Amino acid sequence: MQEKNELQDLSVNTLRFLSADGVQKANSGHPGLPMGAATLAYTIWTRHLRHNPKNPTWPNRDRFVLSGGHGSMLLYSLLHLTGYDVSMEDLQQFRQWGSITPGHPEYGLTPGVETTTGPLGQGFANGVGMAIAEAHLAKVFNRPGKEMIDHYIYAIVTDGDLMEGVSSEAASLAGHLKLGKLIYLYDDNKISIEGSTDLAFTEDRGKRFEAYDWHVQHVDNALDIEAIDQAILAAKADPRPSLIMVKTIIGYGLPTRAGTAKAHGEPPGEVELNGAKENLGWPLEPKFFIPEKVLSFYRQAIEKGEKLEVEWKKKMSAYQMEYPELAAELSRRLEGKLPENWQLGLPVFAADEKGLATRSSSGKVLNALAIKIPEIIGGSADLAPSTNTWLTDLPAFASETAEGRNIHFGVREHGMGSIVNGMSYHGGVIPYGATFMVFSDYMRPAIRLSALSHLGSIWVFTHDSIGVGEDGPTHQPVEHMAALRAIPNLVTIRPADANEVVESWKIAIENRHKPTALVFTRQALPTLDRNVFSAAEGVRKGAYVLADLGKGKPNVILMASGSEVSLIVSAGKRLADQAINVRLVSFPSWELFEAQSQAYQDSVLLPNVSLRVSVEAGISQGWHRWVGDKGFVLGLDRYGASAPAGTIFKNLGFSEEHVIKIVQDLIKQER
Repeated sequence: MQEKNELQDLSVNTLRFLSADGVQKANSGHPGLPMGAATLAYTIWTRHLRHNPKNPTWPNRDRFVLSGGHGSMLLYSLLHLTGYDVSMEDLQQFRQWGSITPGHPEYGLTPGVETTTGPLGQGFANGVGMAIAEAHLAKVFNRPGKEMIDHYIYAIVTDGDLMEGVSSEAASLAGHLKLGKLIYLYDDNKISIEGSTDLAFTEDRGKRFEAYDWHVQHVDNALDIEAIDQAILAAKADPRPSLIMVKTIIGYGLPTRAGTAKAHGEPPGEVELNGAKENLGWPLEPKFFIPEKVLSFYRQAIEKGEKLEVEWKKKMSAYQMEYPELAAELSRRLEGKLPENWQLGLPVFAADEKGLATRSSSGKVLNALAIKIPEIIGGSADLAPSTNTWLTDLPAFASETAEGRNIHFGVREHGMGSIVNGMSYHGGVIPYGATFMVFSDYMRPAIRLSALSHLGSIWVFTHDSIGVGEDGPTHQPVEHMAALRAIPNLVTIRPADANEVVESWKIAIENRHKPTALVFTRQALPTLDRNVFSAAEGVRKGAYVLADLGKGKPNVILMASGSEVSLIVSAGKRLADQAINVRLVSFPSWELFEAQSQAYQDSVLLPNVSLRVSVEAGISQGWHRWVGDKGFVLGLDRYGASAPAGTIFKNLGFSEEHVIKIVQDLIKQER
């Protein structure tokens, strides 16, 4: 027993000092969490986590989320010790250019990192999404004795995570849904950057989570690994999500900084770090020291993990024999492949002057896709009737009906975004989240992280402009298209009619490594006659020529996105009647257009045509790039108003007459 305890102490201290040495060498980082929460991580990773270091993507692995991503050296140390493809050199290159050990964990960069964390609360909510995906897939595919999807989501969460509003939203929903596979260990050190959490965070956190219907336990001493272990076992036995509140000491072992804010976010310094090593009986040299027996102990994870995966594969073989169709479908989903012929039979919308709101045509397309692609699952922030995102004739996801594909997120945009990302991280599902476009601001951190992490999350934003009408400027997005376009690696598409909506959804479904924001109208838009105008497949190019009107080469290019395309169509026809040759360009996606060759871009925007007008009911920012020095941007660099939509558009300059006058004035100036 003494030998076992000695190895355990050595193993925990190895985590502490690998992490602290990494921070000290980088002269940057956060030593406090790894040194204080090392026992939490040790207990999860050596006694409970089912994973295979040689196959980090094994589908039935447990997930581990370090929600306090600032403590990333703890995770990198665990990955190295247990045999992932994270070398000692990688640890020593912490926070350096080109390394796979950045300051905060990044999904897709470092083998074994399950989520991109650091913005506090995001990892907490991502885990909820993972648990929803796990529960859904388990209900759809598991059969008695053949539990192909059966794993836990563990996390280390912090004071900062619990302070952030996103964690409250996600925790509330997790408790309601009884997501019992969630086991979160709370690094309860009562220290934040400014000092004691008593400065701003004094509620009873345990009572709060009990009110969310979580199973809450308390461990009074983080050094008591047996107590932590027993708490995790009890959490597994409880049907509710679990929060284990463990009293820790930030920067444990540091002579003068332990238990203080100074331990949080700066290197301890050689003197202080050496003092900690002396306090805990650790050699001062060499740096990054790993005792051989400790490495051998942690590396048992390789053999154990390979054995777990082999056992799962054997079970999968038996499952295939008994349930061949289910097994084939499960394998397809886990591999991220789309069903054959999924694009066939989608709606084709006939020309119609009255047309449809693109939110309405989106609902029709989404429901058609959901029939073809059963892994589509999602919902809205209490706005399904308005966003048209309810999957007809399918149940809601709930604890009793986890096979359901409609998620009631409640009025929780921030939480919804992060949960959708968690489902994307998990895999096996294609998730979407929907709300009014003006509330995309509430979910911006999650949207940004979906782009940074190369996730296939689908964001559905309706009520996209001043066309919202009487609800007024509080609900009329103006700056939001520009804000979405500013996010690298996010594809934003604002379709002009129902058939462009079809193509937009196809793009979103195909983009499994890049998030897509689909932007739809509240008001009806004409469905363009595609016998007269170019086919809607042009959406895939980001911008395309709808038509050249007149009897010669274009004198003017009119370009627009979304609802304003029908405006330039009607204005263009009248200009052509005045012997002005007009090119009409539908411009639904800057990002897709930017990805095209220069030759294609020039074929659409004709470099020799300098008279260009862009029309979009949002701020003008960015459009000058496309219209050039002699062009004109008709935008909306102010807020809207409360009135019927048609009245607002007319009074703010979005009318045929105004577009025609702009063109006429440009021609006069040119002459």
